Amino acid sequence: MSVSLWCEEGHNSGSPQLRAAWDPTVSGHRVIQRLLHVEERYMPSMLYITLIHRDPERREELAKWALEVCCECGCDETVFPLSVSLMDRFLSASLSIPVSLYCLAAGCILIASKLTECDSVTADTLCAAAEYSFLPSNLLEMERVILATLRWDTAAVTPQDFLPHFLACVEERGDSGESAEEQLSTLRRHSDTLAAMCVCDSRFLGALPSLVAAASLNCALRGLGNKGPTQLALMSEALAELCQTDLAVLQCYSEMIEYALRQRLRSGLQQGPTEKDEEVETERPGTPADMREIDL
Repeated sequence: MSVSLWCEEGHNSGSPQLRAAWDPTVSGHRVIQRLLHVEERYMPSMLYITLIHRDPERREELAKWALEVCCECGCDETVFPLSVSLMDRFLSASLSIPVSLYCLAAGCILIASKLTECDSVTADTLCAAAEYSFLPSNLLEMERVILATLRWDTAAVTPQDFLPHFLACVEERGDSGESAEEQLSTLRRHSDTLAAMCVCDSRFLGALPSLVAAASLNCALRGLGNKGPTQLALMSEALAELCQTDLAVLQCYSEMIEYALRQRLRSGLQQGPTEKDEEVETERPGTPADMREIDL
């Protein structure tokens, strides 16, 4: 019998990253309670929220640019909301506008990518995305300024942190089978899309991440249209209980998300009527599966 030391394992540089399987031991009410306990710690100040509500265009422009960069770079879905959270907290703590706002947004993306991904986005890639309006040395210096301002407390709680736990609760109350797994996967994509839309929209700036996640999932459940009114009411009550809020508040934010979605879908159809021939439902919009299907 011949013994060979030749490694026959193929190396595919273009293969996606291997992610750990979902561990049920790190889910449940205990984890949700811990997230609820710390989420208020990462909220921006009321003064900053008030100032942004007076003039939301600049922030929404930066958030939209950050979303485009994250999508083009193939970042994980947690990078974008975390980067916007870092940007809001930095501006809230300093209340001063840096020389280059795009350098600030790129620095937040760089930190969020390093925190959540194995292969993080490079500084050169972010400079190219900003059409080299700043140098890599400027970006690295901005990264140090952000970390110093936030005192290295960068692991903020975002709506995407709550969604897997809320979906696990929905799975327990729903049906089982292959079709149920496909529905859960669709729910996750739709919920991520709606939560990303809320991150871009300054009207949701003062909302807690748990409430945004619950309202996004509630809208996704209603948008799929595969459950009756009784089931939807039970799911809404369960989500309100999980995020420790009143059912009326959850319904209010769900309606706000649906209204914002209708606005952006109509805006996208008006800007490019030849690209999309889909009709917009007037009463209840369907949730698109991809962030790039909405004009954020």
